[in-house]
Amino acid sequence: MQVNNRDTPTLPIQGPTQSGQQPQAPFVRPAQMAIFARVTSYPPLGQITCLQTAQKTLQSEEDALRFTVIIESSSSFPEQPWEAQIWHNITGPQWGSLSLKRCNTDHAALLNANDSEYHCRRYVFSEEVSLPAAGSHAQFTVRFRTGPDTEWQWANQTNHVSDGEIVYSTRHSELHKALSPDIAARAPKEQLEKYIENLHDDLNIESRLSEAPGSVLWALSGDIDAVQSGCSSIKHLSLGTPSSVVRYFSLVRVWSPWLGPRHGKDKFRLTEDAIFCSFLREDGVNLVLLAVSGVNSVLTVFQSGENGEVVIFAKSDDPELSKFHVLISAAENFEVAMSAVVYEARKVVRPFADASHLDLEDSVPLSPSDDDMVLVEKDPSAQWLSEWYDGLTYCTWNGLGQELTEEKILHALNSLKNNGINIVNLIIDDGWQTNDNEGESQFKRGWKQFEAHPKGFPNGLKHTVAAIRQENPNIEHIAVWHALLGYWGGISPDGDLAQRFKTKKVSIKDPAANGPIVENLPGGTIVAIDPDDIRRFYDEFYNYLTSVGVDSVKTDAQFFLDLLEDPADRREFMTSYQDAWSIASLKHFSTRSISCGSMTPQIIFHSQMPTNKPTLPLRNSDDFFPDVPSSHPWHVFCNAHNALLTRYLNVLPDWDMFQTSHPYASFHAAARCVSGGPIYITDEPGKHDLNILDQMTAPTVKGITVILRPSVIGRTIDIYHDYNEGHVLRVGCYTGWAKTGSGILGLFNIQSAGASSIVSLMDFPGIHEDSEGQYIVRGHRSGRISHRLRPLTQDSLVSVVLEPKGWEILTAYPTRSFTLTGSHGKNFSPTHVAVLGLLGKMTGAAAVVTSDISVVENGRLRFDISLKALGTLGIYFSDLQDRSIAQNFMVMILGRPIPQNTVWKQGGENANVLAIDVLAAWKSMKLDSGWSNEAFVQVFVG
Repeated sequence: MQVNNRDTPTLPIQGPTQSGQQPQAPFVRPAQMAIFARVTSYPPLGQITCLQTAQKTLQSEEDALRFTVIIESSSSFPEQPWEAQIWHNITGPQWGSLSLKRCNTDHAALLNANDSEYHCRRYVFSEEVSLPAAGSHAQFTVRFRTGPDTEWQWANQTNHVSDGEIVYSTRHSELHKALSPDIAARAPKEQLEKYIENLHDDLNIESRLSEAPGSVLWALSGDIDAVQSGCSSIKHLSLGTPSSVVRYFSLVRVWSPWLGPRHGKDKFRLTEDAIFCSFLREDGVNLVLLAVSGVNSVLTVFQSGENGEVVIFAKSDDPELSKFHVLISAAENFEVAMSAVVYEARKVVRPFADASHLDLEDSVPLSPSDDDMVLVEKDPSAQWLSEWYDGLTYCTWNGLGQELTEEKILHALNSLKNNGINIVNLIIDDGWQTNDNEGESQFKRGWKQFEAHPKGFPNGLKHTVAAIRQENPNIEHIAVWHALLGYWGGISPDGDLAQRFKTKKVSIKDPAANGPIVENLPGGTIVAIDPDDIRRFYDEFYNYLTSVGVDSVKTDAQFFLDLLEDPADRREFMTSYQDAWSIASLKHFSTRSISCGSMTPQIIFHSQMPTNKPTLPLRNSDDFFPDVPSSHPWHVFCNAHNALLTRYLNVLPDWDMFQTSHPYASFHAAARCVSGGPIYITDEPGKHDLNILDQMTAPTVKGITVILRPSVIGRTIDIYHDYNEGHVLRVGCYTGWAKTGSGILGLFNIQSAGASSIVSLMDFPGIHEDSEGQYIVRGHRSGRISHRLRPLTQDSLVSVVLEPKGWEILTAYPTRSFTLTGSHGKNFSPTHVAVLGLLGKMTGAAAVVTSDISVVENGRLRFDISLKALGTLGIYFSDLQDRSIAQNFMVMILGRPIPQNTVWKQGGENANVLAIDVLAAWKSMKLDSGWSNEAFVQVFVG
């Protein structure tokens, strides 16, 4: 598991909430502080688009915070001598003013709009304020005026903007004292009481050695009685009240199969059960709580009390006296605190997750089991393994509906083929199985036989699969959907399956008691395969699928294990079904299985937390609902926050399918690209956006259409931002090797009005306090590139503007500097270069497998670049405008020079990107990579 030490949260600009107000961001990371706020005024006052503090490392006792304000005024209005001030209570209880100084207008350059298109003048102001020695929580606002003879305008009055907030820490905090192992172990309860008041006396509190440097860790447990008279034992226990809380964030059970984020201020309050909570304190410390489930059949979650206390709710299905488990960590860095509890949780569940009984075949690769040391700044690898989920996938669910037939599937695939869309994987979703009670709700129907229903598949599933493969040779893998218990209504009591396998009647509770009402979901008795026979059932079912040509599965509705009414059934079904599915799927399909509807605590900790088996895709949120407009921003927001937990599990977070012909199509596409997970489309036949698909995918040298998946999973970098406050959602990921790879930020406007954002170079994953050298930042949609930026400097900022439904993807590239020697021995000025990856692709940097840049003996600059896919390769040159393609460049692929017309300068008069159409050159030269699945490009610069 990779934990990047710099991946701490900063704040995006603010947008209007649903009430029309624009609250400002509350959080900054310790030492690296950034505050953004969006305030609007009416012409001729112009628009203050961003208020930001720049970053400064805590290097001395006199720490400072820099504010930057950008005012944009319509170019149709006369030039004005604008002035700006910050009013704050940072340095003391009384508010005071900080006058800002005018800066160069190139400061925080706009990356996704041209000046001629934007029709605005930009005025940039900046200044530092000294921070007190002790960490604190402070507030601020901004005021501005058009000149010295005009009245000041207050942002929080003219624009209904609430005050901004700052949270920062100090080297002399209580946390730094507690990091001493002697102090932490000496009195664990006393140490924890500094963060949680009124700790319950019935809790057993132990200090644990945290394997995440910079954090302290506690393990809490308590007794819970055994099952009595066929009823689960329930325990409510007040853990205590987190102190000095500014904001909190929780992942809650929005209902049985799914998790979702909840945010709040000050007093802790939940309306759903949470498995994870994080509290931001006034001193800048993050206090993270994780409820561990699945150990000895105990479910543990968090609830809230009337006075803001955290309440532990534990439910035991064990016939013996058991214990519940809670882990707590504290760190200035959220990622460090999070990794501390996750790695400790692996140890807690390890005795109950021994894989020795799974009897896995030697051919199934296993992940290392001894992986409990968190590696901060672990080098992310740029290796590319041709996994099945790296191929573009089509799913039938939204595109074809639930009434599936062979004809519909072949028609949809023919539509894709006619539009030049070469999918690699096909998921035949719900609608192929033979079920009883035709015409009833899906939740009232039970599964009868392995063979597909004859109405839609008259010649059988094997005939359909063969026809698919014959007509679509580009499809490598075909998956079918099924529920963990067979179908939504379980097993038909009158079907073939009930005759062949041992079954058991079980009671299913109504999930509406623990989530949204789902019409007709069974609240009664269904028939299921008995746990005694479930391993044989899955082995025979998957053997059948393999025999008809199906080589992968999507296993849904796994949360039904949590809906079993009887505690004995839950205890018996819960682990036996999970283990049986793991054994069968790995045996028959290797890693080609998707776990869906399985974000229940018992499954998370039993099947997804341990690292004793290969990684599988996990559905990371509730469904994509194409016809619910309000669901789309939330869908992306929810996935980005759920990934804060799922990125630590032994899974690949899957953000669900989407449609390319949809009002939010590009919004979803960009989110999937930065997620680091698989990408599935579910287009209706004939309704495709080829431009969006082209930005997401690229062909390999073997003609396979792949996605460009970053190395590190994407997640929000702003942990404590409430959805209702309308912040710009920022999703960060990383691709390549540490130090030489690229940080990627996806920016998503989740509000109904326009928004804007200032982004610091320090916000990009992979760039941290110790980063050296210079970087450039490139906007995907505009292709614009910033000037070279250095970490921690005043001008290491860029900005974007986003329309409603708007998004942008920014990529930060490290540059390298070379001083080339001319033919007569003359040294030229340094040339700064960077390999950008494939241009026109949302995550084009992820196409680069390796790149090496060096100066060879004849004084030429040489690039050796390996690409996992074909397209237009971009290379940044700081002095490209002074060079001639014909005279100064030689480009070769697989050792052969490419046509000159496939190389050009991109960027107009001030071009700084050399574009190489590797795809066109590959085709025109009819190249063959042989055994390799990569394209090797060499560029020589004279």
